[in-house]
Amino acid sequence: MTKKVLYAAALFALAFNALALPRVAVVSAQQLASNTPPTVARAAAPARRFLKRMALSVGEAAEGARVRITSDAPIEGYQTYGEGGKFMLLIPEADATTLSTTGLAGRGLSGVEAQQRGDDALISFKTVEGFAPRVRASFNRLEVVFASQQQPVAGGATPSTSNAATPTPTPPASAPLAPAGASTEGMSANTAPATGTTKPAAAAPGTSAARFASMLTPEKSSPVRLTRFDKPPTIDGKLDEDVWKTASTFKDFIQFKPGDLIAPSQPTEAYLGYDAKFIYVAFRAHDEPGKVRATVGKRDAIFDDDWVGVWLDTFNDGRRSYELIFNPFGIQADAIFTEGVNEDFSVDIVMESKGTVTNDGFIVEVAIPFKSLRYEAGKDKLWGVHFLRTIKRFNNEQSSWMPISRDNSSLLGQRGHITGLEGISSERTLEIIPSLTLSQEGRRIRNTTPTGIPGVERFDPASPDRFRNSSFEFDPGVSAKFTITPQITLDFTYNPDFAQVEADATVITANQRFPIFFEEKRPFFLEGKEIFETIISAV
Repeated sequence: MTKKVLYAAALFALAFNALALPRVAVVSAQQLASNTPPTVARAAAPARRFLKRMALSVGEAAEGARVRITSDAPIEGYQTYGEGGKFMLLIPEADATTLSTTGLAGRGLSGVEAQQRGDDALISFKTVEGFAPRVRASFNRLEVVFASQQQPVAGGATPSTSNAATPTPTPPASAPLAPAGASTEGMSANTAPATGTTKPAAAAPGTSAARFASMLTPEKSSPVRLTRFDKPPTIDGKLDEDVWKTASTFKDFIQFKPGDLIAPSQPTEAYLGYDAKFIYVAFRAHDEPGKVRATVGKRDAIFDDDWVGVWLDTFNDGRRSYELIFNPFGIQADAIFTEGVNEDFSVDIVMESKGTVTNDGFIVEVAIPFKSLRYEAGKDKLWGVHFLRTIKRFNNEQSSWMPISRDNSSLLGQRGHITGLEGISSERTLEIIPSLTLSQEGRRIRNTTPTGIPGVERFDPASPDRFRNSSFEFDPGVSAKFTITPQITLDFTYNPDFAQVEADATVITANQRFPIFFEEKRPFFLEGKEIFETIISAV
């Protein structure tokens, strides 16, 4: 009987497990599905990708059309290839829908198209026969130059042929570089794509180095002998006196910013002459009527205007020069330019200047006394010289008489030269700046009354206080500057009154992580301070 009971209990347990366990498993699976995050599904979902936004523009260079593509992120892994007579540029993870290509064309380029290929932007350029593209990449910028394959004509850059009234200057670019394997000669549909991270191609005719060599003409590479004026010109900003016709003329300016050694948007001429006491400079800056930017501003605050300037390296050492700049009204900005350091605008050179705005630009005339300069003159002595002009509305376009190469970081190292400064009268100048400070001290004395106790007095709040003043004190001082020779100056100071020096400008900063330095404005310490200046500021 016992065996039968045990056997029945075992059968009952097996039947219960067979019915109960599947239900428990189903319930557990449902709970797991409802309570566990769908990690597998999330991993399989595609991540959202943000495409680079780009802008495209076409300008003119000496060789042909220049296309500039800028992005809000670094451009990496681009590919170039030829297909159906077109030059193709594939930029990964970029948005082509933001590019406006309607009507874009130039010399060597007949059209531009942009289309989206998945996450990539495909830009195609219709090239003109006889022109080949070269690509240069720089961080978030691509530049494609469609250069003529014809031999460049000696004499420098070819100006833009655009008929626009106010041409827009081309953006800066150095010698173009092309990715290896990205040659566009004989392009066909079977040409394999090439990545944009390989060696630069060799320099071709018409590059920056070739243009620089052709622009360094004998007239600019040889010293210019100045003419001595028979009579001094009137500094009135008109340039209408016959004496200016005998002056040395400096023309054929060359744009070096933003364009690289190309023709400037507007021509400029500079004139230079001298007599026994002055060196005379004049500029005739051509421009369109009503488009000259000029304001009547303060000294050294003219850099929001158009301006012209002359750099005079009076010792021809390539290290230090006078930087004299003038806006169209003749307002001055003067500094000591030290190569590789900075510009010191704390100096104020005594000179006379006058400018006028005309129907075809503006004219500036300047008379600089030799006694305001430190110099070395005499027979066959050379001065270094640079003439520069800036046009603000053309993206701060700058042009100079001497070609300035971007392969050379030195400005004075690319200077021109003048000579013939003879018969200059040497004047010994004496500058005296006296000062006298009068001071008087006073203190307030409270009214008290005796209390009858030695050393103890009572303060009377109803009685007003009195002031007791001492006698006047005199504190004299003097600063002197004596020019012994044009090369030697003696500075002397006794008891200098620094309280009379212009105060530092108020500066408000918030969350600033770099120190603020104020200019040295004490006269005695301004003389020769560039000797102690370094590239890295030191306290």
